[in-house]
Amino acid sequence: MILSTFVFFVLGLVVLVVGAEVMVRGASRLAAAFGIAPLVIGLTVVAFGTSAPELAVSLQSAFNGQADLALGNVIGSNIANILLILGVAALTAPLVVASQLVRLDVPLMIGASVIVYLMGLDGRLNRWDGLILFLGVVAYTTWLVRQSRREGKDVQDEYEGAYEEGSESSWYTSLLNLALVAGGLFMLVVGARWLVESAVTMARWWGLSELIIGLTVVAVGTSLPEIATSIVAVLRGERDIAVGNAIGSNIFNLLSVLGLTSLFAPSGIPVPAAVMAFDLPVVIAIAIACLPIFYTGNLVARWEGALFLGYYVAYLVYLIFDATGHDTLPLFSSVMGLFVAPLTLLGLSFSVWREARSRRVASMAKL
Repeated sequence: MILSTFVFFVLGLVVLVVGAEVMVRGASRLAAAFGIAPLVIGLTVVAFGTSAPELAVSLQSAFNGQADLALGNVIGSNIANILLILGVAALTAPLVVASQLVRLDVPLMIGASVIVYLMGLDGRLNRWDGLILFLGVVAYTTWLVRQSRREGKDVQDEYEGAYEEGSESSWYTSLLNLALVAGGLFMLVVGARWLVESAVTMARWWGLSELIIGLTVVAVGTSLPEIATSIVAVLRGERDIAVGNAIGSNIFNLLSVLGLTSLFAPSGIPVPAAVMAFDLPVVIAIAIACLPIFYTGNLVARWEGALFLGYYVAYLVYLIFDATGHDTLPLFSSVMGLFVAPLTLLGLSFSVWREARSRRVASMAKL
């Protein structure tokens, strides 16, 4: 049993990495083929595709009566998408951030996080809540595609000009790239399923609760497609896809995964008081923190990636201490709340002030 579980864990990891490489290759080519910016591909096709494991796990968990696992999966995945995925990706190479993310997508992520929190104040996400959230993702996706099609007309014209002498070649290339995306997504889902199932089995051996399993093991497991895709995208120079993947996945998780799960679950999704008191506020705080980090220099530097990773480790340590009732928990919470978090806030505020000042000076110099 132990050996077979470990074998499936390793196989799942391998399939995830290969699937990410295949999907990024196909998605980046489709971006040029249809005149859609790579950022939008990352925010939609790649983000929604790599969030398919979260959707599958959450729906299955809700139907099986494991609502804590479904909710913990989404919340934990959103925390991992920013702190873990962007942290690892930024350490691999500094991430260039498109201005659209600062102007539209990150504020939308913050808004969606706050809306989910407000919906959970009555202790449950019901079917009406789910319908509202899902309609939100439909509207967001429609707007993104239309906006990108208008802005990317020059790219599309250039692509079509390259194939004006052979439309069959153009169609063949498009179908091949679609097949790569579909094949990559399939491998991501299969690989994530093997990884999650084996990880949950091992976690239950350790006696962890379903909520903790959802917030940690399942959340990281279902986020592995995003991790693999973002790292591969960075290595291939598609940094717009890497950042858009993380932000788009968070928006998709909140609006679509929670929306559909709340809509189709027999009795909605209960929201425990512990989640309202700690985990959802953490999701909102992380979403807000993206704004100053993305704004400064329009990139995520390596030291900021290290900061993200450090906070993710701190979050996991808190969960473990809380689950085990460790005596160090009060001291750890005090250090994080009274020293680490305020110092981080002070540092980010100074970075924003310095960035705004340099932009103002540059603007005056142009005049």
